[in-house]
Amino acid sequence: MSRVTNITDLFKLVLKQGTLLSAAIAAFGSAIGFLVAGDAGVNSALIGAAIALAFNALTALSIWAGSKLALGGFYALVLGGWLLKIVVFMILLATLKGASFIHGPTLFFTIVACVLGGLTIDSIAILRARIPAVD
Repeated sequence: MSRVTNITDLFKLVLKQGTLLSAAIAAFGSAIGFLVAGDAGVNSALIGAAIALAFNALTALSIWAGSKLALGGFYALVLGGWLLKIVVFMILLATLKGASFIHGPTLFFTIVACVLGGLTIDSIAILRARIPAVD
């Protein structure tokens, strides 16, 4: 990871690396899912990686947009994004529950791998960034 010196570059880096990670996990998860559950495993890995990528991107974008607001606006935007993700995730799970084209364990492990990988990318990128706290 390269060292970044402004917040826009930081979030570009996080989004790019998160996308690459999700694509890699989708490919690996699809291969494992196919061996375990056939087409349902492939579908589950692709759907799980897409869900995790969308949610990781929403987090990064809400923090980036919130950084341009006053402190109260920042918290409102980030909390609103978090609540939106919870509601959308519950709707997605309710919709996908019992679907014949889904293999539950593959979906679960793909989402968990993408989320943990995304958190790792976020943490490393922020720790290595050289962004001044005061302008």
